Amino acid sequence: RDAARRLGVTLAEDPAARDRYISLLQRCLTRELFLDEETHDVARAEFADLISDDFRSVMRTNGWRITRNGGDADKRDDGNDWPPSAETMVGRTRLANVRACVESVLADEIPGDLIETGVWRGGVTILMRGILAAWGDTNRSVWVADSFQGLPVPDVEAFPADEGHDLSGVSALAVSSEQVKANFARYGLLDDQVQFLKGWFRDTLPVAPIERIAVLRLDGDLYESTMDALDALYPKLSVGGYVIIDDYGAWEPCRAAVDDYRHTHAITDEIIEVDWTGIYWRCT
Repeated sequence: RDAARRLGVTLAEDPAARDRYISLLQRCLTRELFLDEETHDVARAEFADLISDDFRSVMRTNGWRITRNGGDADKRDDGNDWPPSAETMVGRTRLANVRACVESVLADEIPGDLIETGVWRGGVTILMRGILAAWGDTNRSVWVADSFQGLPVPDVEAFPADEGHDLSGVSALAVSSEQVKANFARYGLLDDQVQFLKGWFRDTLPVAPIERIAVLRLDGDLYESTMDALDALYPKLSVGGYVIIDDYGAWEPCRAAVDDYRHTHAITDEIIEVDWTGIYWRCT
């Protein structure tokens, strides 16, 4: 707590220093500073136990690969690999989009908290908290929403769009809340402005004690997870706030959920592409 407060006092009135800190934080979270040092601690054959057939098929379709010996700078920029140690797999481009949206709502004084639904190792939410600290914002919370046990088994009867997208057996996607908290603490950013929502979205998001949201980032892959988040949280989004969808280009179930929600609620705000999979729009 004290580390983040001291950081805010130091950087809030020095835009150049603030920019250097946030930029360095981004490059650490993606590990782009240390690509030549990266290796996975499991052999190639062992990945068969970590990856489901569904996920392996999606990886082939999208040209994704698991980083083993040294990272690929282009793939890391695009968030198109699976890094062994980085706190995020979204890549530099999508992480820069998160920064731009958060700094926009801070500069424009758009009310509300920041939230990501589906956090993996926590990198995006760590960046959110770091930006608040660097701007000296002590009033907003960062909400870290995840099951912390991987993805749910698809309920294909209720959500037929999720059929064929069972990622529940991908153990590498199940990162515990204790590990995510440790990742926050590594950067000196675990304090009372970080709030954890542990459990399935259908259970936690409707009852989450969040009044207003300024940045809503969804990374739930499935139709069900995406719709659960939109149903519970979009009505709390402030005018001038941002919605960011991580999986719109890569995962058809996610794209279908977003399109269905926008159609049902007559949302016509322009969708802007971030990269090959990410999109966002600003609420007007």
